Amino acid sequence: MADFTESYNEISRLLQSGKAKDIAVSVQKALDDGASPREILEKGLIAGMSIVGGKFKRGEVFVPEVLIAARAMNTATAALKPALAKAGVQPVGRAIICTVKGDLHDIGKNLVKMMIEGKGIEVEDLGVDCDPQKIVEAVKNSNAKVVCLSALLTTTMMAQRDAVDALKNAGIREKVKIMVGGAPVTQGFADEIGADAYTADAASAAEVCRAYYG
Repeated sequence: MADFTESYNEISRLLQSGKAKDIAVSVQKALDDGASPREILEKGLIAGMSIVGGKFKRGEVFVPEVLIAARAMNTATAALKPALAKAGVQPVGRAIICTVKGDLHDIGKNLVKMMIEGKGIEVEDLGVDCDPQKIVEAVKNSNAKVVCLSALLTTTMMAQRDAVDALKNAGIREKVKIMVGGAPVTQGFADEIGADAYTADAASAAEVCRAYYG
């Protein structure tokens, strides 16, 4: 059986350096050579994004580098998607993410989304200024296991509580794990509003989210 370790390592390196055009070529070459779509995803793309996440957590790379790596990840995933579908490879699971009502910030949300996608999880992004009822409907209409709520202002933190309460009132709170984050948010606040998890950075959020899928 052919050993594609070097191909996977090359894809991982290209992702880490954000070489979007080159990574699409490398993914296609690996497929043409007979590599497994699942292994390209897991040993190339997800492995690479995990390294980026670790470096981001340790302060070795910053937001621009993560965004460039994420763009490469998206390009590679688009090239790989038909082969994954043909091979019957499913995402690890599904998550929902948004910035809560009254808050228009999206960089933090986007970073968390990219990091979670880098763990092989499909993410439904509800955008910014998200009404609690929209979150309720999204949970009802999907098999999402995790809901991530971002708030970047002290004035919009309370909308995280509103979202948790809306899920409780709809009788579907127990269907999902609720994660909260954002500059003013603390573990104490997360406990107070009944969230399941608080994380201080995007890489940690992705790790906690992935752990919910076993």
